[in-house]
Amino acid sequence: MDTEQDRLEQLKREWTDQYVEVNAERPELKRFAGIVGRVVTVNWNGKALVDFQDGGWYDITASTEFLHKLDPKSAASKYKNVNSAQVIPEKQG
Repeated sequence: MDTEQDRLEQLKREWTDQYVEVNAERPELKRFAGIVGRVVTVNWNGKALVDFQDGGWYDITASTEFLHKLDPKSAASKYKNVNSAQVIPEKQG
């Protein structure tokens, strides 16, 4: 029988480093509609930490009900920020 830890490790393997878009029909995710994100990892609560290229990471349930995986080759060109932790000179004081 699979344990909760096994389930979470499987979610990590399945979702980490995937390019995704949100299900924009969900009201809480509408603000990310049309933006390509990249799953950084999956936390111990089963939430995908998604980088939407704005410097923040957002935790969204790692499920096809909330996130849609994109083709990596076409999505990579739409994902502009390789590392959201980098300094953005035009935004620095």
